[in-house]
Amino acid sequence: MSDTDTLSQAEMNPDGLYREETFTDRRVGTIIRMTPVDRDGNADPGREVVYVGQTQILTPMGAVPITFEIPAASLGEAAEKFGAEAKKAVEETIEKASELRRQAASSIIVPEGGAGGLGGAGGLPGGGVPGGGKIQIP
Repeated sequence: MSDTDTLSQAEMNPDGLYREETFTDRRVGTIIRMTPVDRDGNADPGREVVYVGQTQILTPMGAVPITFEIPAASLGEAAEKFGAEAKKAVEETIEKASELRRQAASSIIVPEGGAGGLGGAGGLPGGGVPGGGKIQIP
């Protein structure tokens, strides 16, 4: 997707706005309380408050940010659930990274013109096989 495409889709929904408040213990992470607001910035009691946890894990490539939703009815409850939800999010992130690594290790890419030397096969101008050289197997 080009930058132009991204910008053309960058429209905010005025009926889906939230006010963010950040809380931290300055040790393991951050909780963001996202309070729904109306178009004027007033609290919107018709929608649920959302709690989002943020932490990071250190890898050989550097710090990887982890963001996850915390199902909770209050800030205190979100703080109590932070550790368990963070652990689940880290495990999911590791699983996704492992899957991406497996896919990358098993993919086969044949360079352009890989089916060359077939000289005029199939009556195609310039020879070759239709679609030759563009095989990608994830």
